[in-house]
Amino acid sequence: MRVLVAALMGGIVMFLWGAVAHMALGLGNVGMHQPVAEDTVLAALHPGLGEQPGVYILPSMDPAKFGDKAVTDAYAAKSKASPYAWVVYLPQGENLMDMSGQLPRQWASDTLSALALAFVMGLAAFSFATRVSIALAAAVFAWLSTMVPYWNWYRFPLNFTLAALIEQVIGWLLAGAVMAWWLGRNRRRGA
Repeated sequence: MRVLVAALMGGIVMFLWGAVAHMALGLGNVGMHQPVAEDTVLAALHPGLGEQPGVYILPSMDPAKFGDKAVTDAYAAKSKASPYAWVVYLPQGENLMDMSGQLPRQWASDTLSALALAFVMGLAAFSFATRVSIALAAAVFAWLSTMVPYWNWYRFPLNFTLAALIEQVIGWLLAGAVMAWWLGRNRRRGA
């Protein structure tokens, strides 16, 4: 039960930190820019990408043709001469101001992440500092295993990637401190 309470507390702290990081500090917008001619780009998406929602990388190459040297050479030449884009595409559109679905999913994600972290932090009679260090290690691990590959392979901007590191480290240090306090408090009381 103490792990579940720690997870709920950590999930709430992380969710609140995410709101501060994105809305007050702007960490979620680092590296993002407004298009010069948005309507031109939007008008080209449907005829260029069709009806299939998903992630598109431009220029694109069919992975089934990676073994064809002529195709890979042509792709290499095209990619050197063309702009690059990583596009998350929804052909039907969506009200991006309505976050009624996203906010509960984010809280659930934060809480499930906190549950995994609380489980590890509660495995032994670790000190407060050790538990907080576990939270820090988990934050850096998650960033290294997710955001760095996005920067490396999908060309996410470096400043966007570093802002994500700051957001995750501070958030999980805050949540980890609350969780470490709770887990240590209950253990000392014999709960």
